Amino acid sequence: MPGLSPAYTGRFAPSPSGPLHFGSLIAALGSYLQAKSQQGRWLVRMEDIDTPRMVPGADSDILRTLEQFGLHWDGEVLYQSQRLERYQQIFAHLQQLKLLYGCACNRKRVNELGGIYDNHCATLNNQSGNLAWRLRSQGVKTGFADLVFGQQSIPAALANEDYIIKRRDGLFAYQLVVVVDDIDQAITEVIRGADLLEMTPRQQALCNLLGARPPAYGHLPLAVTAPGFKLSKQNHAAAVSEWHVTETLHQALRFLGQQPPPELYRVTVDELLSWAIAHWNLTKVPTQLEINSTEFQ
Repeated sequence: MPGLSPAYTGRFAPSPSGPLHFGSLIAALGSYLQAKSQQGRWLVRMEDIDTPRMVPGADSDILRTLEQFGLHWDGEVLYQSQRLERYQQIFAHLQQLKLLYGCACNRKRVNELGGIYDNHCATLNNQSGNLAWRLRSQGVKTGFADLVFGQQSIPAALANEDYIIKRRDGLFAYQLVVVVDDIDQAITEVIRGADLLEMTPRQQALCNLLGARPPAYGHLPLAVTAPGFKLSKQNHAAAVSEWHVTETLHQALRFLGQQPPPELYRVTVDELLSWAIAHWNLTKVPTQLEINSTEFQ
């Protein structure tokens, strides 16, 4: 496409388990502006791998809402549910490398451990039964440089956890598919919500393990209604498709630390986004993990 830089590819990867809410719009807008301010490509990927949670028609609703807000993507939308053969190929490759093991531990046991698995089944050679499959930790680094929050360090226990890449129900886990998708789509930079910040080192390590260069990562503050209560589909956050478009974009820009001048309150969506792309500054994004979204509505 004319005017696009092949050196930059970003993405927005919503889960079609409900309509786009204000928190998701923040992630979409931030990743879009970061890509377009660098003449890069901005892709949309539907993270519909967790099929029991998906809502029929939610993907189309999300795409319509993105278009409603002037956030037009490049290329075709990728659906994880259509890529099972590719994920199985990577799974088999990791098995051949003897990097996977079957785990019979249930969620209750892991919760009793404080939520971080103790690698109990790593030496048991489980081959049958109702098993999840875990990836052996390969000395995951605890630190990484975040484009928004700067140098980060996660707990060593979390970094060294052998995490699930294929669930008991046979579904591939997010931690595997997100890395495979980023590699296959040649993503150079990931701008996403801060709820995924602690997962970054393991995703970087898996990229390296699969022979690919990890993208750069930047995390945006989470929109919350109270400390610890982020806007989400599970919490029945309101759909932004019902909101006034330009007013909502103004709110989202201010949430991201950008300050549109007063004269831009009576312009079209395209004019507002043109200003936002030209003036986008990632260093102005607040370095708070959570921000009360009601202050901007």
